Amino acid sequence: MSIDTAVVLAAGEGTRLRPLTHNRPKPMLPAANRPILEYVFDALLAAEVERIVVVVGYERDRVQDYFGPTYGGVDLNYVVQHKQLGSGHALLQARNAVDGPTLVVNGDRVIDASIVRDVATEFEDSGAPTMAVLERPETAQYGAVVLHEGDVAELVEKPDTDEYRLINAGVYAFEPTVFDAIEDTPRQEGELALTETLTRLMSSDRVRGVRTEGMWVDATYPWDLLAVADEVLARGHVADSVRGDAGYGERHQGSRGDRVWVDQDATVHESAVLQGPVVVGPDCEVGPGAIVGPNAALGQNVTVGANVTVRRSVLDADARVEDGSTLIDTLTGQDVRIGAGTVVPGGPADVRVGREVFEDQRLGAVLADRVVAEGAASFAPGTLVGPRAHIGTAVRASGTVDEGAEVVR
Repeated sequence: MSIDTAVVLAAGEGTRLRPLTHNRPKPMLPAANRPILEYVFDALLAAEVERIVVVVGYERDRVQDYFGPTYGGVDLNYVVQHKQLGSGHALLQARNAVDGPTLVVNGDRVIDASIVRDVATEFEDSGAPTMAVLERPETAQYGAVVLHEGDVAELVEKPDTDEYRLINAGVYAFEPTVFDAIEDTPRQEGELALTETLTRLMSSDRVRGVRTEGMWVDATYPWDLLAVADEVLARGHVADSVRGDAGYGERHQGSRGDRVWVDQDATVHESAVLQGPVVVGPDCEVGPGAIVGPNAALGQNVTVGANVTVRRSVLDADARVEDGSTLIDTLTGQDVRIGAGTVVPGGPADVRVGREVFEDQRLGAVLADRVVAEGAASFAPGTLVGPRAHIGTAVRASGTVDEGAEVVR
């Protein structure tokens, strides 16, 4: 592949994913047991990209501290978007760091290398700006693309019919002239969207759209992260390009079925049961009689106590679940403490996000970073608990619990 540089747009907040994004950006949320952005980097490395420019902004230290100056032997060059003023504005911040053709990738969606390769190949063959296009039913959510003989004929930002079938996958290839085109694009409501620049380019030149079928998974709302984990586990994308499969040992003898991955530095009691698909990350501990899975992901240094049940749930780094608890359809942030006998019975539920209510979503509860739930607590389906909230002993939490709130009987 002749394009050796990629710009990754990772400055956004992801407000609709609150409370999980109160203090970290969407690209750092977990897709199963690793951050979304890590999958993006893996895809770029697998496509033989040699240099990565990362546009950071909201809570940028969470990205830079986690990844540092390199990833898999490839240099990471960070540039800052101080105000989130759109995807085109974000890309413009990388102008001084790019001196040739470049790939541009959204950093908040799980992708695989085949999408990157497809875009690069089409760009090299056509010499025209190129974007990846996927067939999906959710065109109203992502915007629709109309192709004519491989050229992008129309970009529909908010389609109001269901006749469209193609969406913009957020993977592009450009010559450096794209920066001039972005600067010449009028702002809409103060923001500078990359799609507006593409629309202007289409009026005077070709923009190619390459149809691709690689893995592409996005999370817009909290419950989507459970679906993302389901997809990642179903495809077995649990090992990263830096460590490869070596980090994961043979299936634990207490498990049944396949698609069970246990990191070699994890400890699983011989009486615990792991039901695939399930991944147990580094330094985890799973206690006696625990049942983990199916569709469960344990991040680094997660502790699951004795006789705990964890099903279709994502437990982020340093979470601790004490004896006898049951977690179904549950998302935790980092450093969450769940007391003995706590119950999250699972969805479906009507979930309020901002001013909107989404009916019948499969979500038990979201417990953001550093939440503490004392023993025998319970959570009504669809409960959203903000960071550092404290749920008292035997309390039944429901609805939205604000950041730092103290909930007692």
